[in-house]
Amino acid sequence: MLLHASSAAYHPLFLVPARTGDRGGAPPRLHAAKLQTLNGLQLRSSFSALSCSCSPSPSPGDGGKRSARSLFDELSVLSPVVPWEVDDIWRIYAGYFFILHIPLSFGGLGVIAKVMQRSSLDSMTTVISTLMLQLAELVLTLVLLQYSAKPGQAIQPFFCGKVFTEPNWVKETVLGFVVLITLVLTTSILADKLVGSEDAYDPVLKEILSGSPASALVCFFLYCVIAPLSEETIYRGFLLTALSSSMKWRDAVVISSLAFTVAHLSGKSSIQLFVVGCITGLAYCRTGTLAASFTIHSLYNAVLLYTALIS
Repeated sequence: MLLHASSAAYHPLFLVPARTGDRGGAPPRLHAAKLQTLNGLQLRSSFSALSCSCSPSPSPGDGGKRSARSLFDELSVLSPVVPWEVDDIWRIYAGYFFILHIPLSFGGLGVIAKVMQRSSLDSMTTVISTLMLQLAELVLTLVLLQYSAKPGQAIQPFFCGKVFTEPNWVKETVLGFVVLITLVLTTSILADKLVGSEDAYDPVLKEILSGSPASALVCFFLYCVIAPLSEETIYRGFLLTALSSSMKWRDAVVISSLAFTVAHLSGKSSIQLFVVGCITGLAYCRTGTLAASFTIHSLYNAVLLYTALIS
């Protein structure tokens, strides 16, 4: 940081020698005191002017970089005021991840199969059970977020304010979706050339989509409505918003996208998941509404499901 000294305007002082014979003339010692005082003022003004002329001034290049960086930082419209304490962010997320997400998303179907005393579940039972587990995870997540909020803070007005707050969210959504599809296709082509082509679709998912029209319809509702709503609530509505209140928004986007990627426990799709997290996070920061990130996420899942259905 450069500190710039500022000095008052310098006005020359004209000294008129006093004549001892004049009446009312100041005594010589008083005149000497005035002379010393004026000389001191002139000396300090000279040092101040010298200090100003020698102080380093910002170069045009540095000013341009700072203005560009400031403009980039202002791209986010998120408010730094959140219902949660900064020190509690990762404790809240850890509670969600280990208490709700892992047991319900990765162990819930096994528990349901044991309760129903079946070795495996049919397509319709699988998709309906997954839908109920996702709804339970969403509801319990909201309960956790309310329980861990600051005293006297309600999360309902906070999340209600994240819906359709900016008029340009449709334009940002279309742009984000186009960029997302382009990046995912590019990374997929590169991965096929470097690693080799693989069947990227879950066989259980393909079985559900090809089972019956009813199971396919429920599957689309699950992955295009419930799953994006749940994930956008926790990763963009909570985690990204809370992190951006204590750090730069672009750092918060990267960190929340990494958490979003890790939560899927899918090594093969990690790059695509990280790209999805970054694009939806950017759209959310630009518009301030979860409608933008939710729509991009939902459309992306719809494209994947349709591709798996016709493959």
